[in-house]
Amino acid sequence: MIRLYGRVPNDITVACSGGPDSMAVLDFFRRGRKSVTIAHFDHGTEHAQVARSFVESYARREGIPINVGMLQGDRPRDQSLEEWWSGQRNAWFQSLPGTVVTGHNLDDALEWWLYTSMHGRPRLIPHSRDNVIRPMLLAPKAALEVWCERHDVPYVIDPSNLEGPHMRTIVRRDIVPHALQVNPGMHKVVRKLLQTALSGGDGGG
Repeated sequence: MIRLYGRVPNDITVACSGGPDSMAVLDFFRRGRKSVTIAHFDHGTEHAQVARSFVESYARREGIPINVGMLQGDRPRDQSLEEWWSGQRNAWFQSLPGTVVTGHNLDDALEWWLYTSMHGRPRLIPHSRDNVIRPMLLAPKAALEVWCERHDVPYVIDPSNLEGPHMRTIVRRDIVPHALQVNPGMHKVVRKLLQTALSGGDGGG
């Protein structure tokens, strides 16, 4: 069962990469009779071509309106590729009308909390920022994958999620498994922090 984190309006734009998380979110809210538009951001990589083709084909087949964003300009020398992608993607989301819903989930929240903790300032992924909300933060990634399986929701896998030198990949692939060996209940810890933050407490955010 997927429990939402905060309220979601009836008219939304779902940020959809084509992966299992965002495809599950898209299907979840469509089944909940929300009025949904897709927002897909093209990162200009080899996989991005596959993902864009998949999402555009799905949108056409299902009759879902879609907006596609792309990278603009050149990457500043003082920014990593991850920072540049994130900044461009977030700026594009904020340029869209209405509420944008992302597929950030509990596993993402755990990864971010660990990453920021190692930099001396543990932080939570916020429920909202500008016009972007993250209502799936209490749902583990496994729950979204199960949703796809039960409802025959198609998706594509980005190989960079578990490969390559990017910081988010290192945290996900190498650090999280060891952290869970130290404390198998770490998801519960982060979930409780998120719930406290949403209710108006400190929560480490």
